Amino acid sequence: MAGAGRSRGGGVSAPLWRPALAGAAATCAGVGLARFAFVPLFPALVGAGWVDGAGAGVLGAAALAGYLVGALAAPALATRFGSRRLLVAAMGLVVLSFALCAIPGGLWWLLPWRLLAGLAGALLMALAGPSVQQAVAPEHRGAASGIVVAGVGGGIALGAVAVPLLLAGGPGLAWAGLAGLSLILWGFAAPRFPPALLPAAPRGAAVGEARLVLAYALSGAGMVAPMVYLSDLVARGLGLGVTAGSLVWLVFGVGAVAGTLLGGRAADRFGAARAFRWWLVAQCTALALCVVGWAPALVAAAALGGFAGVGASAVTLAWARAAGGGAALWARATAAYAAAQAAVAFALAALFGATGESHAPVFAAGLVLSAAALLVARR
Repeated sequence: MAGAGRSRGGGVSAPLWRPALAGAAATCAGVGLARFAFVPLFPALVGAGWVDGAGAGVLGAAALAGYLVGALAAPALATRFGSRRLLVAAMGLVVLSFALCAIPGGLWWLLPWRLLAGLAGALLMALAGPSVQQAVAPEHRGAASGIVVAGVGGGIALGAVAVPLLLAGGPGLAWAGLAGLSLILWGFAAPRFPPALLPAAPRGAAVGEARLVLAYALSGAGMVAPMVYLSDLVARGLGLGVTAGSLVWLVFGVGAVAGTLLGGRAADRFGAARAFRWWLVAQCTALALCVVGWAPALVAAAALGGFAGVGASAVTLAWARAAGGGAALWARATAAYAAAQAAVAFALAALFGATGESHAPVFAAGLVLSAAALLVARR
C-alpha cells in the first residue's frame, strides 16, 4: 500500500485518483450542490414568491439542521451498513431531495426536503474523506483530503453557473436541473468508492482533540453568514440582481477549489494545525470585507471566503489524521461543526428578520465567531 499512490516516474497514479475523484463527486453533490446551490437560489425563491426572505433563511438553516443529524448518525450508520453502501445511498437521497423541491409547495413543503439534503450531505462529508484516506498511501493523504473536499468548491462553482441558466425556466426547473446534475455525479461515483472503512482500533484521546473540534466548530459558525447570505447581499442588498449574486458565488466556488487543494498540500508540508491558523486569518479578512459591503470588496470577500471557509475542511481532515484521531475524530469534528452551524443559522435567520433583512449585522456576527476560532486555534 505504501507505494500504491506512486507511478514509476514519481507522480501520483490511478490508485489515488480513482477513490479521490469518487470522494470529490460525493462532496460535490452532497455539499457543493445539495447545500450550497441554495445560495444563488435564495433571492430567486424570494423574487418568485415561493418564500419570503426570512423563510429562505429558515430553509438555509434547515439544511444545516439536517447536516447535524447526518453528522451525528454517520458513525453508527456506517458500522451498521458499511461506509461504501452508505455513500451510494446518500447520493441517491441528494437526487431525491432536489426532485421533491421542484414542486412549489411553499415553506412547509420545502422544509423537510432541505432537511433531507443536509442529512445526506453530512453522511457524504463525514465518510468520503476518511474512506479515501484509508485507500491511499500515507504520503498522499493530505493531497487526497484536498481533492475530496475540492468537490465542495467544484459543486459551488457548478451551481453558480447552472442555477442562473436554469432559472430562466423558474425555480422548479432549477431544482429539477440540480437533481439531474446530482444524478450524473452519483453514476460516476458509485462504482469508484473505496471499500468500507476498517473498524477503528481503541485509542486514547487524540493530541489536541478538544482544540481541534472547538476551533473547527467556531470556524464553521463564522462561515454561516457568507454560506447563506452572500448572494442575497449582492442580489437584493446591493440591488445588483440574481445574475450578479450568482457570479459572486461562482468566485466563492473557485476560491473554495483553490483553498481545498492548497490546504491539503499545506497540511502535508507545514503541518495541519499551522495551516488551519493561516486559513482562519483569510476567513476573518473575508468576513471583514463582507461587513464593509462594497461591491468590489465583496468579490475579494467571496474569493477569500471560499478559499478559507471551505478549505478549512480539507485542512481539518488532514489535522484529524495527523493528531491520531482519524475517522472517529473527523466524525466528531464534523458533528460539532454541524451543530454550531445549525444553531447559528437559525439565530441569524431571526436576526435577519428582526433587523428588516439587514445584512451587516449578520456578517458582523460571522466576523466575531471567526475571530473566536482563530483565538482557540492559536492556543
